[in-house]
Amino acid sequence: MKHLDFTILDMLVMQLVYVISFIVRHGLLNPYARPVYHNGALIMAVAGFVFSVLSENYRNILKRDSIKELKETVKYVLAMVMLLALYLLMTQTTYWYSRTVFVLLIIIGIPAIYVERSLWKKIILRQRRKNGYAKRRMILVTTTDWAKDTKERLEQKSLGDISVSGLVLTDGAYQTGDLFNGVKIVGSIADFTDNIVNDLVDEVMFVLPKGQTAPENVLDDLLNMGITAHISIAELYHSERGMQTVEKISGYTVITQTIKIASSFQLALKRLMDIVGALVGLVFTGILVIIIGPIIYFSDPGPIFFSQKRVGKNGRLFKIYKFRSMYQDAEERKKELMSMNTVDSVLMFKADNDPRIIGSGKDGSKHGIGWFIRKTSLDEFPQFWNVLRGEMSLVGTRPPLVDEWKNYEKHHRARLAVRPGITGMWQVSGRSDITDFEEVIKLDMKYIDEWSIFEDIKILFLTVKEVFSGEGSK
Repeated sequence: MKHLDFTILDMLVMQLVYVISFIVRHGLLNPYARPVYHNGALIMAVAGFVFSVLSENYRNILKRDSIKELKETVKYVLAMVMLLALYLLMTQTTYWYSRTVFVLLIIIGIPAIYVERSLWKKIILRQRRKNGYAKRRMILVTTTDWAKDTKERLEQKSLGDISVSGLVLTDGAYQTGDLFNGVKIVGSIADFTDNIVNDLVDEVMFVLPKGQTAPENVLDDLLNMGITAHISIAELYHSERGMQTVEKISGYTVITQTIKIASSFQLALKRLMDIVGALVGLVFTGILVIIIGPIIYFSDPGPIFFSQKRVGKNGRLFKIYKFRSMYQDAEERKKELMSMNTVDSVLMFKADNDPRIIGSGKDGSKHGIGWFIRKTSLDEFPQFWNVLRGEMSLVGTRPPLVDEWKNYEKHHRARLAVRPGITGMWQVSGRSDITDFEEVIKLDMKYIDEWSIFEDIKILFLTVKEVFSGEGSK
């Protein structure tokens, strides 16, 4: 499943080659209209998927050179043709197939698959180099002697997926804040977790000499912070929470510790749900722009959309979009209204009678377009654009404000180990009745620990129910 994109592209290109080969031999006719050729196309599609799963044709596909790629392409195309021929022999339908079609499948198929793979590899590698948002930010914990080589190995063999953004040198040769080969020292092995609470960090990699181990209190801190830890030593660290697995990272065999392990198929399915949901949501957003956009403008002249910096997965900053439900000076007035906060924490702000909302009367009454779109959650619809961009998910945890994020403690940041969502466990659990931020954290961690595709679907259905009932929103 790791290279599902190549699998699907190869299958589509082979279908195109199949059609072209048929047309060259038989003229402008539809091969899928003929039962024998229709069945043959189906067999090739199934064979392509089975071959990709059972063979190692895609192993190191992003790293191999042009000669190796050509060899693997020839193997792939010949395998498809041979499996098709085997099917025809078993069904005794070879008589109905033109030998010219078989020859053309090989002659056209090899260059077509080779070009498709080469172009897609270039696109992927170019995007990895350009898209800094998607890079995995890693802190490397190692010795001074090993730091330079280990950093280069991690970054080069990951094909740009990993960026070593901080160093911890166990022999204490440098002080916190110093630079080592252009990388900042973020602390000692005993205290560096205190210094990275508000940093953009996805993972920490321990590459230690034999006899040295990652301190258990540090591993506890990382787990509580929601930061994945990789340990390249044989000693195992045991914890009641989280999951552990052994994997390869840039040639290192490591023990990976993380809150939740999801398969590539699960992640791909969740992303597919996000894309489909976002596209449907954006259609409704366009309709809402036409209907409520003018009402927002005439109620309080100004932009109909509101954008704000929020903190996303593992500390990534992004701009969230909403329909504007507040007066334009809402951000400036927030500090004056902190006494109205119904959540017992500076880490989240929520007021029952917020005078910044468009339509708020002097007596605290709730009326007008601002209160309506918040009550019905219509203000959230523009966030489908964030979902389509990959900054958010349909279901996740609430993305905090930058000021809230700066006040987070270690165990708070674990809620951002996943993409933030338009909706989530907190939103469907009576959010207006929750006044303790630690309860929000518990709900978010429950979601992460117990995550599944079915749980996302359940939350989406509950969200729709709450929107129509008006429950949980004030």
